Amino acid sequence: MTVSTSSPILGTPGAVPAPEDSPDIAVPWHYGDPFAEQRTATRSAVVVDRSDRTVLAVPGEERLKWLHLLLSQHVTELPDGRGTEALVLDGQGRVEAQMVLAHLDGTVWLDTEPSTTVTGALGKTTTSLLDYLEGMRFWSKVEPHDASADWALLSLLGPNTDAVLASVGVTVPGELFGVAAIAGGGFVRRMPGPGQYAVDLLVPRAELLGWWERLTDAGARRAGSFAFEALRVESLRPRHGLDTDDRSIPHELGLIPSAVHVNKGCYRGQETVAKVHNVGRPPRRLLLLHLDGSSEVLPEIGDPVTNGDRVVGRVGTVARHHELGPVALALIKRNVPIDAELAVGAEDRVVAGSIDPDSVPADTGEPPGRVAAQRLRG
Repeated sequence: MTVSTSSPILGTPGAVPAPEDSPDIAVPWHYGDPFAEQRTATRSAVVVDRSDRTVLAVPGEERLKWLHLLLSQHVTELPDGRGTEALVLDGQGRVEAQMVLAHLDGTVWLDTEPSTTVTGALGKTTTSLLDYLEGMRFWSKVEPHDASADWALLSLLGPNTDAVLASVGVTVPGELFGVAAIAGGGFVRRMPGPGQYAVDLLVPRAELLGWWERLTDAGARRAGSFAFEALRVESLRPRHGLDTDDRSIPHELGLIPSAVHVNKGCYRGQETVAKVHNVGRPPRRLLLLHLDGSSEVLPEIGDPVTNGDRVVGRVGTVARHHELGPVALALIKRNVPIDAELAVGAEDRVVAGSIDPDSVPADTGEPPGRVAAQRLRG
């Protein structure tokens, strides 16, 4: 059962709910000053309620071997006390689900978006990641189940995060994606972002409000999804369903190798991953756009990006950043010049936009397969 009710933290004093069309409607949007919340996240520490994330648990002696066959990441040797990122792809290599893993004490935990649609075996469309996993169990010794009713996620950002957690008795692992148990159940996991300092806490849902109060009493400022999303956009971290469409492949999103192991075979969509990696280039790139801030109206997710009369991209997450102003993630055709003058949005919400040159992925040269083919021909 996926939890869809509002978080109890949304009822605390000062919490402002998100707009009704927000994907984060179940958790606080901000606490009166979202730009101050962003600044605090870069200078001190904030805590963000992310309890709307779906939490799945996969115990069972064959959990790693079984997940290895279904996910894009190499997990057969994922040690206890470690996590990673992973995807579920369809048969054409397009992203259908994005998740973060944590392996601890005989269970692999997966947290993902509140709603995800995955294509099951033989083209059957399911309505959740859990349905897909259940449909692929067969005789494997695993027991995947939805743990969202019992567990909830909090995220802390900022350079003082470790100190805040230490004051409440939680020691954060030093290595990226390190995972450690916390007293009373749950775990702490060091994350790659948004920002330079990020940590996730999985806590008992019944104790969610208590943990929130302990962390804020320890010095973490309350922050909402407004601040978290703005910093995520700045960090170029894509979010499935917002920054992706039904054609998105991992290479376009910058998810190689963080969520995809290119030398691993035998998973759905692997052929596309290998082909693009070895002999091609992705048709689009996820880039950061700077938007004209003179208008109160900004583009929306799914709006087009145009260069002259030509549609060259798709708008993803749009955010107001405390330093950069209005910004957006967008999937842009790779042949669009970096200095192109763009129009971003549709109807009465079109604004001028430009590509942030620092967001353009470095050119790593010709794909290895193409180089090998040229050598054979030469």
